[in-house]
Amino acid sequence: MKNLLVLIFCLIINNVKAQDPSIGIFSSSADIGNPKNRGISVYNETDQTYTIKGSGYNIWFERDEFHYLYNKIKGDFILTANFKFEGKGVELHRKTGWMLRSSTDKSSPHISATLHGDGLTLLQWRDNNGAPMKDPEDQIFARGSKYEVLQIERAGKVIFMRAAHPGEPLENIGSYEMINLPDEILAGLFVCSHNPDVVEEATIWNVRIDKPVGDNHNAGKDGYPGCRLEIMNVFDGKRMVIYEKQGRFEAPNWMPDGTKLLFNMDGLLYEIPVTGGEPEVLNTGFANRNNNDHGISFNGKLLAISHQREGLPGGGSTVYVLPLKGGKPKMVTENTPSYWHGWAPNNKEVLYVGQRNNIPVYNIYRNSIKGGKEVALTNIKEGQHVDGCEYSPDGKYIYFNGNLNGTMQIWRMKPDGSSMEQMTSDSYNDWFPHVSPDGKWIAFISFPADIEPNSHPSYKRVMLRLMPAEGGEPKVIAWLYGGQGTINVPSWSPDSKQIAFVSNSGK
Repeated sequence: MKNLLVLIFCLIINNVKAQDPSIGIFSSSADIGNPKNRGISVYNETDQTYTIKGSGYNIWFERDEFHYLYNKIKGDFILTANFKFEGKGVELHRKTGWMLRSSTDKSSPHISATLHGDGLTLLQWRDNNGAPMKDPEDQIFARGSKYEVLQIERAGKVIFMRAAHPGEPLENIGSYEMINLPDEILAGLFVCSHNPDVVEEATIWNVRIDKPVGDNHNAGKDGYPGCRLEIMNVFDGKRMVIYEKQGRFEAPNWMPDGTKLLFNMDGLLYEIPVTGGEPEVLNTGFANRNNNDHGISFNGKLLAISHQREGLPGGGSTVYVLPLKGGKPKMVTENTPSYWHGWAPNNKEVLYVGQRNNIPVYNIYRNSIKGGKEVALTNIKEGQHVDGCEYSPDGKYIYFNGNLNGTMQIWRMKPDGSSMEQMTSDSYNDWFPHVSPDGKWIAFISFPADIEPNSHPSYKRVMLRLMPAEGGEPKVIAWLYGGQGTINVPSWSPDSKQIAFVSNSGK
């Protein structure tokens, strides 16, 4: 009888465990402060969104009641997500957002990037266990209304909050030094109804936990941070992670049939389904030192790569062409360094950037895929830089990035190199313009203003932006931690609705 009871108990426990819903990238879900109504967190694997429901009298005074979805996390980090309340709600000051907390104790010290039901968006905190919350009305931090994107960053003891409206850059909301937060804390998503008799609901998506590596990070010595391969609908901004690993991979191309992506990793090229799975090596023959400059011809039959030949100037990067299905590469130009960036719509020529005659300047070149004498399309002066050259599908323009007037901006010119026209003009450093297959849009990456204009480093807080191909105000479509390797090459889906890119995070 005793053994039978033990067996029944084990079956019950196993059944309960089997029914526990997945909570995505988070490890724990709990009600804090024993609210009257039970909360719940649900993760939807189909679209990688989170739904959290919770009650609670408030997150205020000397104690809190709310529902919490969280991880234990050490050191510095950046947390970013989109937030939306569901329904009209009951209380104007229902709350959701990011919370950093010492413990699950109801009176624990914490600091939160908070969105209220009436749109009030601010940073609020409790310095010590059981202490009253600081009244944000007494603080001098900027506050806005109805932000959708919330970001909170820990850098040592200082906590930074940023927020953005859809399509706009992140704004600094506030910062505060939290002396009493330990190195290992709880960090995650929360919802509070501000009414013990009510359960409120929030939907949260594009949830990213990024561990920055610092400006002095040496990949060769310290190792590479992790990478995520993501796809995103450029019109609604919703992102999906389809593959991730510790170590470096870069620069996805979307394959012509729309079912797979191509990217480089450890000197080789790999294919992976857009739904995820294990990458498979694409045969590139002797070319086993491929960098992140590769792409597919307009007719979907050929692949251009940039393979590093040893013992040559500039690391020996050389442009080759081979069948997209794989095979032996054929050299386009002997001159190094040369980095491929674009195909001509006739599928017979390629664009690349290169340094020549030991002059430390990169110019844009065109050449036949059969080889021959290359044609220089730009002739810029020392100290300037052009890169990321790519034809529009109709062949009327070549888009590129250049710091011809100071900061790095998006430009275009005619195919013979004439009639240069600046397309963006702002404080950011814009790189790698990619034209959609339908010719209507340009997606590109924007680095912060404090980056050297001719540099596109890894591991920075960057934006992906979208603008009409004929010009217009760019809008932000993604805020992420990345940079070099994120979107170096054409990465549009064949239907001109999505792009693929790589984001980064340390351990």
